[in-house]
Amino acid sequence: MLWNWRILFPHVCCASFLLSWIMLGTVVEVMGSQPGIPLSVVKLWASAFGGEIKSISAKYSGSQLLQKKYKEFEKSVRVEEIDGMKVVKTLAKKMEEMFRMKKEAMRRLVEAAEEAHLQHEEDPELQYEYFNAVLINEVDEEGNNVELGGEFVLEPNDHFNNLSVNLSLSVVQVPTNMYNKDPAIVNGVYWSEALNKVFVDNFEKDPSLIWQYFGSAKGFFRQYPGVKWHPDEHGVIAFDCRNRKWYIQAATSPKDMVILVDVSGSMKGLRLTIARQTVSSILDTLGDDDFFNIIAYNQEMHYVEPCLNGTLVRADRNNKAHFREHLDKLFAKGIGLLGDALTEAFTILNDFNQTGHGSVCSQAIMLVTDGATQMYDDVFAKFNWPDRKVRIFPYLIGRESAFADNMKWMACANKGYFSQISTLADVQENVMRYLHVMSRPKVIDHEHDTVWTEAYVDSTLSQAHKSRNKKGPSLMTTVAMPVFSTKNETKNQGILLGVVGTDIPLQELMKIIPKHLLGIHGYAFAITNNGYILTHPDLRPLYQEGQKRRKPNYSSVDLSEVEWEDKDDFLRNAMVNRKTGTFSMEVKKTVDKGKRLLKMHNDYFYTEVKGTPFSVGVALSRGHGKFFFRGNVSVEAGLLDLEQPDVALADEWTYCNTDEHRSLSQIQAIKLYLTGRKPHIKCDRELIQEVLFDAVVTAPLEAYWTGLALNKSENSDKGVEIAYLGTRTGLSRTSLFVVPEHLSNQDFLTAEDKEGVFNADHFPLWYKRAAEQVPGTFVYSIPFGGNENKSVVLASTAIQLLDDRKSPIVASVGIQMKLDFFQRKFWTASRQCAALDGKCTISCDNEDIKCYLIDNNGFILVTEDYSQTGLFFGEVESAVMNKLLLMGSFKRITLYDYQALCRVYAGSSDSARSLSHPFSIVKWLLTKLVIFLLEFNLYSWWHVDLSVKAQRSRGKTMMVPCDTEYPAFVSERTIKETTGNIDCEGCARSFVIQQIPSSNLFMVVVDNKCDCSSAPLVSMDPIEIMYNESLKCDRLKFQKDRKRPETCHPFHPEENAMECGGTASLSAPLTAALLPLLATFISR
Repeated sequence: MLWNWRILFPHVCCASFLLSWIMLGTVVEVMGSQPGIPLSVVKLWASAFGGEIKSISAKYSGSQLLQKKYKEFEKSVRVEEIDGMKVVKTLAKKMEEMFRMKKEAMRRLVEAAEEAHLQHEEDPELQYEYFNAVLINEVDEEGNNVELGGEFVLEPNDHFNNLSVNLSLSVVQVPTNMYNKDPAIVNGVYWSEALNKVFVDNFEKDPSLIWQYFGSAKGFFRQYPGVKWHPDEHGVIAFDCRNRKWYIQAATSPKDMVILVDVSGSMKGLRLTIARQTVSSILDTLGDDDFFNIIAYNQEMHYVEPCLNGTLVRADRNNKAHFREHLDKLFAKGIGLLGDALTEAFTILNDFNQTGHGSVCSQAIMLVTDGATQMYDDVFAKFNWPDRKVRIFPYLIGRESAFADNMKWMACANKGYFSQISTLADVQENVMRYLHVMSRPKVIDHEHDTVWTEAYVDSTLSQAHKSRNKKGPSLMTTVAMPVFSTKNETKNQGILLGVVGTDIPLQELMKIIPKHLLGIHGYAFAITNNGYILTHPDLRPLYQEGQKRRKPNYSSVDLSEVEWEDKDDFLRNAMVNRKTGTFSMEVKKTVDKGKRLLKMHNDYFYTEVKGTPFSVGVALSRGHGKFFFRGNVSVEAGLLDLEQPDVALADEWTYCNTDEHRSLSQIQAIKLYLTGRKPHIKCDRELIQEVLFDAVVTAPLEAYWTGLALNKSENSDKGVEIAYLGTRTGLSRTSLFVVPEHLSNQDFLTAEDKEGVFNADHFPLWYKRAAEQVPGTFVYSIPFGGNENKSVVLASTAIQLLDDRKSPIVASVGIQMKLDFFQRKFWTASRQCAALDGKCTISCDNEDIKCYLIDNNGFILVTEDYSQTGLFFGEVESAVMNKLLLMGSFKRITLYDYQALCRVYAGSSDSARSLSHPFSIVKWLLTKLVIFLLEFNLYSWWHVDLSVKAQRSRGKTMMVPCDTEYPAFVSERTIKETTGNIDCEGCARSFVIQQIPSSNLFMVVVDNKCDCSSAPLVSMDPIEIMYNESLKCDRLKFQKDRKRPETCHPFHPEENAMECGGTASLSAPLTAALLPLLATFISR
C-alpha cells in the first residue's frame, strides 16, 4: 500500500496532559457531592425510577417467562460455533447457481437470435405490423387502434412490481428520434420475433427471471414481458438501449482512450458547445474497466484536469463527473496544432500501456475538431503504423466539409471511423458508431463474452414503465451477451446485431443469504472486480429529498469506503484478486440512522463467485455472533404454534422458494413442504426446524400477553401499547394492548419501519441494541424519525440461552410505551426523598434545578421542555456535556462517511451533460440568452424583480458527493455516578449524573443558577473533509487494485477496415492513395 489519504487528518492534541487533567479532575470531583444537589437523593430517584420502569418492562414483555422457557430446553439443545468459511463457500455456490441459470437463459436467446438473422433476407420493402411499446392499446379519435398499436392484453403481476404485463408476448420500443417504420428497424423487428418463444421458455424454466430483452444495434429494444411505455412530460422517451452500460460492456472490450478537443479560435460559439456535448456523450460510453484523459489543444496542450498530465484515469462515475465540470471551462482562441496533439496522445497511450495499470486491451484517440489541414501521416507512421493498435475516431464539428477528406483518411488509415456532427441533435447517434467499430474483433472472433454490470438503477426505464415502487428505486445487476451476424458474406465486417440481457434485482441475491447463521450483527456482502460494492448493508444508494432519489455516485462506492477501518485495504484487495481467506478487525458500526454506535470485533471470510467478476464475503461478530444452537421439536407441535395469528416470519428471508408458487406465504409453503403435499418445493430444512423450535418455545407468550390484555386492572391508563418478540430465526410475535387505531406510533413493526423489522441484511434495531446490553437489563430509546415517533418509548432486552459470552442471543422481547406514561413515572420518582417528615429539600419540580433523562448515546428521553425530547444532550446542555467528556463519563468517537452528500451552491452551471434531448437544448439556449441580456443590463427597463429572481436562481443549492467526519457519543459503562462543577464565567454550576439501574439510561440533575450558554456547542453535525488541491490530485491519480476482465479483443487480422465512415465520401485521389497503404497493412 503506497499510502492512504483517509489517515491524513489526525486530530492533534496534547494527549498526555489531557489524560492527566481528566484523571485528576475525576478523582477530585467524585469524592463528594456538591452542595445543593445531594448525590444520595439523585441516587434514590434513579433507583426508584429504575425499579419501577424495569418492573413494567419485564412484566408486559414477558421477558422472565421467555427466559425460563428457553432454559427448560437448555440440556436438549446443541450449541455450535459457526464455520464462517463453510458459510461463505456455500453462499458462493448458491450465487454461482443463480448466475449460471441467468447466463444459460441469455445463451439460449443468443442462439435463437443468430439463427433467426441467418435465415432472414433483408427486404427494404418489408411491411410488418409489430407491437410498439408506446402505441399499444392507443386509439385514434374514431376509436380505432392506431398503426403499430393494436389490442394488447395486459394484466397486473406482482413479480414485475405490480405492472400490467403480457407474459406471452414482447413489445418493441423505438427511440423518439428514430422513425419506427425505417426498413432497417422493420427487418430487425421481423426476424427478432423469433425471440418471443425463447423469452417464454426461459421464464418457465426459471421463474425468478424478471425483464429479458434484446437491444438492437439499429436502435430498437425488444422487451419481455410486454409492457406499456409512457413518454415523459415532453412527449419523449429518452431511453436508447445502445447507451446503456450493459450494451456497451457486452459490445466492446475494455479500452484506453485519449479525447482530443480542438479549442482554437475557429471553434467559438455553437461549435464549442457541440464539441462539449460530443465529449460528454463519449464519456457516457465509458465504463469502470476503461481509462481515459481529455486534452484541449490550440497552439498549446491543455489537460482538462492539469494534475493528470501524461496519464489516464479510470472512467468511473466520479472521475467522469469531475472532467465534465472542467469541460465547462473550455474557451476557444488561437490556432490548432493537431500534429502536436496527436503526438501527445500517442505518447500517453504508449507510456500508460507500459505501466500495466490501464485496460491493457483496446486503444483509441477521439478527435473532436472543425477541421484538419493535412493528413499527419508522418505522425501515424511514427507511432501507429504498421500495427495500427490505436484506432482514430475523428468527429468533424460543423457543416463545413472542406476538411472531411483528410479526417476520413485518418480514420480509414487507422482502423477507425469518421463522423460529421452538424447540430446538437446529431451528437448521440454519431458518437455511438464508434462502439460498433470497436466491437468488430470480438464479433469476428465469435466470442460471446458474458458481462456483468455493477449495481445500478435504471430510472429511465422505470419512468417509462410508470413504475411505482414504494421502497424507492431498487438496485440490480445485469447479465448480458453480444449477438453477432453469422452470415459468411459479412464475416470480415464484424457486424454486431445487438445485445441480449436480463436484470437480476439484488433483492434476489439477498434472499439466499443465510441470515440466521450470520447472527445479529453479521452480514454478507459482494463486490465487483473493481472493488465496487454489489451489495452491502452499509451501502446507501439513495437519499431523501421529497422523494427517494439516487446519489450521483451510488454505483461506484468502493468497499474501502464502508469497511474504512481496514486502512491497508487488505480485505478489499484480497477479494478483488479473487482470493479465498479470512481477515479480522475491530469495527465501529452505526445504527439508528447513523446516530448510535456499536463497537465490535468482526471476523471476515471471503471467496470468489466463479463464472462472474464478483467476490462474496461474510462478516461474523465475535462473542455471541459466532455461535448458533440447534433445538428440536416435533413437526406437529411446531406447525400448530407456527400457524397462530400473532406469528409472522421475516418478509425478506427465504424459508421456502416460492417463485413457482407466488400466491403462497412462507408459512403456507412450510406447511405444504413438511406435510408432503408439495414435496418439490425447495425449502431450507435446517432453518425450518429451528423456526418450529422457536414457535414452540415462544408460544406461551401469546397466552401470557392475552391474559394481561384481558385483565382490566392491568394497564388501566393504556400506557403500554404493544408487546413484541423476535427470535434468531426471523420469527416474531406481537400483542396489542390497545386497539390499532390508538397506537401512538403506527409505523412500528411494519414495512415502513425499515430498521424495526427483520430485513434481508439486518436484524431489528431493538434486537441489535438489546444484544449489546448487560444480560437482564433493558435498553430504552425514542425512535428517530417523524414527530409522531417522539410520542413513544421502546424498551427491549435480550434472551440468552446460557450464562456465558459464548451463548447465542436466542431472542429479544420488548414493549412500546407512551412517552407521557414513561415521563410520568420519571417525574413521580424524582419527587421522592429520604426525609422522615416527608418534606423534601429538593425535587425536579424546583425551579433552581433541571432534570434530564438521557440514554447511553446522550439523547434526551425526559426533560421539562418537551420540544427538547429526542435531541442530543450536548445541543441543550453543552457546558455539562463538555465536562462529562473531559471527565470520561462519555466518550466522543470520530466516524467517517465516504458516501455523504453536502449542500453546495449550484451557481450558473451550463454543464453540457444536461443537454440530453432537444427540449433541454432549447431551454439551455434561451436561459443563456436571458442571462446574457441580464448581465449586460439591457433589461434595466424591465421589472426589477426579474433580475433579483435570476440572481437567486443562480444561487440555489444542490447536493454533491463529499466525505465527512462526524462524532458519536457512548457512555463509559464503568462510571455509574459522577458529580462535578462547571465554571461559567465566574459562576460555579454543579451537576450530578447517576445511572438508572438495569438500563442504558442516566439521570442528569443540573443547577439552574448560572448562564453557561457561551460554552462551546457539542454537536453531532457532520463536517466536510476539505482536501487541498495537491491531495485532490493525488486522489485522482491513485489507482486502487482491480482485476481486469479475463477476455480482450483489441483487433483482428481479418477485419475490414474500409468500413470507416459516413457523411463524407473519399475523393478519387485520396482513395487511390489509401488503398495500397491499407493493402500493405492487411497483408502483414
